[in-house]
Amino acid sequence: MPETEQGVFKHFPTDFRGELLRPRDPGYTAARAIFNMHDGGATPALIARAADERDVLAVTRFATETGTPLAVRAGGHGVDGTAMPDGALVLDLTALKAIDVDRATGVVRLGAGVLLGEMDSALEKYELAVPAGTVSTTGVAGLTLGGGVGYNMRRYGATVDSLLSCDVVTLDGRRVRASEQENPDLFWALRGGGGNFGVVTGLEFQARPMSRQVAAGFIPFPLAHAPEVLAALREHMPTAPRELSVIAALTECPPLPPLPVEHHGADALMLIVVYTGPADRTEAVTDALAALGPAIAKLIAPVPWSAANSMLDVIAPLGRRVYTKGAYLSGLGDDVIDLTVRHAAGHLPQADPPLPSTVQNLWAMGGAISEDFAEDSTAFSREGTVWFWEAVTQWDRPEDDKGFHDWVDALYADLRPHARDNCYVNLTTDMGPEWRRGVWGSPEKYARLVQAKTTWDPQNLLRFNKNIEPLGSS
Repeated sequence: MPETEQGVFKHFPTDFRGELLRPRDPGYTAARAIFNMHDGGATPALIARAADERDVLAVTRFATETGTPLAVRAGGHGVDGTAMPDGALVLDLTALKAIDVDRATGVVRLGAGVLLGEMDSALEKYELAVPAGTVSTTGVAGLTLGGGVGYNMRRYGATVDSLLSCDVVTLDGRRVRASEQENPDLFWALRGGGGNFGVVTGLEFQARPMSRQVAAGFIPFPLAHAPEVLAALREHMPTAPRELSVIAALTECPPLPPLPVEHHGADALMLIVVYTGPADRTEAVTDALAALGPAIAKLIAPVPWSAANSMLDVIAPLGRRVYTKGAYLSGLGDDVIDLTVRHAAGHLPQADPPLPSTVQNLWAMGGAISEDFAEDSTAFSREGTVWFWEAVTQWDRPEDDKGFHDWVDALYADLRPHARDNCYVNLTTDMGPEWRRGVWGSPEKYARLVQAKTTWDPQNLLRFNKNIEPLGSS
């Protein structure tokens, strides 16, 4: 900054109509709460909660004129916790909650502060959905800008594959539209390149057909049988219906009442299942999963779509300390199965029942997300991916930081020889510049992202993210 933080903020725009929150203001502590509070709660110098797009314009112009780096908070669910950097100016978009659904066309327009649960509730009355996520408190904007995976990716593709346009406020204080027809370079980059290029204030999607009622739940297996079940699942998923989503989670068995007490808290392989196909096929589809091994139970029930897409909310609360790494896998070989199960058996003990401290998720990809869209159609990368792996840890005490970091790092080091260079950026902690050069796919794709960054944010003011540096910045 060209001035001290205190000095520069003395010149903050007087026409800003939203709420301004400084560290000593009432409401500041609540406003800075995000999903990952790994550092115990960073202290931004100023949180500017925009009332509308005019406020966003005022803040971006201020940032450019003063050379002030700008953090953006929409849902606040990013795993890196970069929405609230220490000492920074934060543009808070949580008040931008507009939702408009065109019932005739299925086109939905959303403000950047809309959460997945709010979108799902608005759309399910029309038997529509936008394929997005697994936790209802996730922000639609951040999830989309990273690409967007979820329970409908095998049926409909990534979230960006349903994105029609974005309203963007640029760093030089203009409002532009990004679509296939308007500013196509920006639109391509926004679909997976994150918040590197401008402040997205609105998103337009083509919603997809979705029954009001779907089938969802869990099928747990004892961890001792995880190798055989995962090997069977590997053979099963390529021919499974696209409407079937399965996440194989290596974690502690939750204390659900239908499960025998002796399994509560025990290490297990949990198949997290969502099936959105014909109701008369539900039993056959889910019975086939339960038959992959000696299931402890089959806890699958008909529920509204919004309930299915929020059933993991309980294990993803705001405000814990989080560390996660992820990787794309070209296959689920026996060696990968063995090492993931071995690390699951040696995980850190559960600290806060019933919330798990550690979990490994193996997402079955395939279907639409892998087969229906070209790799170069978006910045989001998917090439060569059959499974997506992630390790997630959550805890509360700073003195436990090293233990959880070490567990994840050791696991990732073992897995890395089997992983692809490209990856899904939203579900992994930033692993540095070299990693970022490969995460979006080919060198040509990365060069295209650098060019878009250089065009739209040449000062790199939007740097609190998985950052793409513009040309000439170093």
